[in-house]
Amino acid sequence: MRPHGALPEATAADITPAVLAIGRPHFSQALIATLRRLADVGHCMVFSFTPQGSARCLLDIGNIPVGGYLGVAYSEHFHAADPNRDAILAGEDAVAPIVLPTFAPRMYSDAYRKIFFDDSGIVDKFAAAIWVDRACFYVNFYRTRSQGRFGSGELRCLKQIAPTVSAAVARHFQEDGVSNPDPGDRIEAMIATGEPFAALTGREKQVCRHILSGLSSEAISAELGISLHSTLTYRKRAYEKLGISCQNELFGMMLRLLTATPKLN
Repeated sequence: MRPHGALPEATAADITPAVLAIGRPHFSQALIATLRRLADVGHCMVFSFTPQGSARCLLDIGNIPVGGYLGVAYSEHFHAADPNRDAILAGEDAVAPIVLPTFAPRMYSDAYRKIFFDDSGIVDKFAAAIWVDRACFYVNFYRTRSQGRFGSGELRCLKQIAPTVSAAVARHFQEDGVSNPDPGDRIEAMIATGEPFAALTGREKQVCRHILSGLSSEAISAELGISLHSTLTYRKRAYEKLGISCQNELFGMMLRLLTATPKLN
């Protein structure tokens, strides 16, 4: 094992395997293998942003079992609380990729930090973004608790390769025929048929699904076209059947289930 942070100087040529995989089915595997070789990155997630600010998870690969769940929660709600969001949207006219500020836990709200870092075991993050044809590709590199934080050499390497990696990611997802599966499918299926959610009614499952996406009770009511009182009633009944008493316990339950369920990639 290499000493923490001790890495050779990286060049754009070092990401050649990922570049050669653009538009091919094994792109995500080539990308994470390259990132691990160069900077010991544990996990990579890519989101797209529109100029209006909506977000979608395009890629989730690595050593975080609940990455798909985090991608859904971020895309559907928490992207609005990302401290990098303003810098990303403000950079729409930038020609070069944007290397975003160094990670610091204090940048994030308590709720965001608990879900995306504390409960998921993420201890460090490096991010970059690139705008192409009015679409932004937001590339995130993570380290988990078992790995520890990025060392100075790893951060230096990421700063060197991030612009090229971002451009490769953008090009890949612009290629015709690239499949971008919805990471919410796994959560949707688990709530629809898996234990312990099988005991819930259809409406109770819908409410839980939206809670896991980060929506407030008011937003859930608007989404489902029901009164706030009805939403609160369905939530109360669902929590009672699941043996929990609050939103944090629902998040914890889903995290445990996702961690215990094998991930395909």
